[in-house]
Amino acid sequence: MTQLQAPANAIFQNRLSRLKALTPRQLKGMRRGIEKESLRAQPSGALALTPHPAALGSALTHPSITTDFSESQVELVTSAHLSPEAALAELTQLHQFTYRALKENGDEMLWVSSMPCGLPTDETIPIARFGSSNVGRAKSVYRMGLSHRYGRRMQTISGIHYNWSLPGVTSEQYFALIRNFRRQAFLLLYLFGASPAVCSTFVAGRQHELQKLTDNTMYMPHGTSLRMGRLGYQSDAQASLAVSYNSLEGYAASLQDALSRPYPAYEAVGIRNPGGDYNQLATTLLQIENEFYGTIRPKRVIRQGERPLHALRERGVEYIEVRLMDLDPFETVGINAQTMRFIDVFLLHCLLSDSPPDTPAEINELKHNQHQTAARGREPGVMLKRQGGEVALVEWGGEVLAQCAPIAAALDAVHGGTQYRDALAAAATGLADADTLPSARVLATMERDFDNSFVRFVRAQSLKTRDALQGLPLTDEQLARFTALSEQSVEERKKIEAADSLPFEEYRQHYVSPECLEVRVPEVAHV
Repeated sequence: MTQLQAPANAIFQNRLSRLKALTPRQLKGMRRGIEKESLRAQPSGALALTPHPAALGSALTHPSITTDFSESQVELVTSAHLSPEAALAELTQLHQFTYRALKENGDEMLWVSSMPCGLPTDETIPIARFGSSNVGRAKSVYRMGLSHRYGRRMQTISGIHYNWSLPGVTSEQYFALIRNFRRQAFLLLYLFGASPAVCSTFVAGRQHELQKLTDNTMYMPHGTSLRMGRLGYQSDAQASLAVSYNSLEGYAASLQDALSRPYPAYEAVGIRNPGGDYNQLATTLLQIENEFYGTIRPKRVIRQGERPLHALRERGVEYIEVRLMDLDPFETVGINAQTMRFIDVFLLHCLLSDSPPDTPAEINELKHNQHQTAARGREPGVMLKRQGGEVALVEWGGEVLAQCAPIAAALDAVHGGTQYRDALAAAATGLADADTLPSARVLATMERDFDNSFVRFVRAQSLKTRDALQGLPLTDEQLARFTALSEQSVEERKKIEAADSLPFEEYRQHYVSPECLEVRVPEVAHV
């Protein structure tokens, strides 16, 4: 049986019948959007410490251009689109407009790797600022809390979030998709991980398992995504969370527990320091829902004044957010259409496959598999855990690709062409030859052209990307539209600031109260 031959058994037939039940209208109604984080870097490859460019508008209220953890970390957000090309077109235009602002701000560039550029001391990394309104202050205080809990360096790691939905899918079905995604997410890490190395400033003073490549570069020889490994978004506190994805009710209850449960180490930090400045929003295990790290999240667009968990409970899951994709330094905007098509096929596969309930034992296996793939995914013969036993990563990946073949064919039939099958074939090539993967190409290019220097490699790719984007045309109409959005965002921020009536401490107490997770409090805006 070849890798792309689907096994003819009852499970396969069940999956195939579910695929046939999807109408062409549903398949054509699939939507995807992109959120892309990037650090602003100086020409030298060091972190830019300048404020968020004023020409980009207000990070609090701009619908498409904001900041993530750091003032130096730009986040570009597309709307949901019916094709990968349309999403990429919007993302490209957002980059073009951003680079116009960066040009006015000096000679800065967007860092094209998920792992950060040269970093200053932890306390020097600037936390994002959102203005003087209560919601703006709360956003900054939340980030201050993250810095106390996990350190600022970890928060400078950047990635791509892939938002995806399909018409007619219920919350129960989305949670089934999520369980299957978590089981097989190793394949996306293996195929698209692009962060096998990092500047040594990132791990200065930290315990780690990385190997020294040069005086300034650390790496894992067979690593795929350090961002998603033990160096990335991990914490001992969150390791104690046993979040189940077996139902919306169970998921919400476990998150509410984490949002309500005092955590001694964070109680020691306190809400405010002796000088009166805020250290964090709350002393609970999680300050807000977004602090919970995961490879995938159930999502729902929230209304003004509504907590995300309340929105999910009241109206169900609207879309899912895939959170494990690295920036691809070889792609102009960090991802390409072929990768997006593979994700589409993979998510449909996760939706259509049987999805038994997860268990604590399986959750532990999945955590092991994530770390194993991130650190050693390209190692020949590397093994993963599955149902109490072991299976070779390449063998399991081949099974997944075989199961995806009918889905790719169905999408091609609806859209015309062979682009989805081509995406699957490219994945099969990567599975068969690890040297073709982005993580392997990063290390090979570093060795061939940059004396194994991570910063020199990414700096060169970032400059190349900047030149390419600045060379693309941006019409007067597009420029006017983006300029108007920036100006409108500033006016909206001023209106929010002028409308505030609650003292900030009263606002904070309202926002973090357990009641807000179940009962809407209109005067409290979303953090």
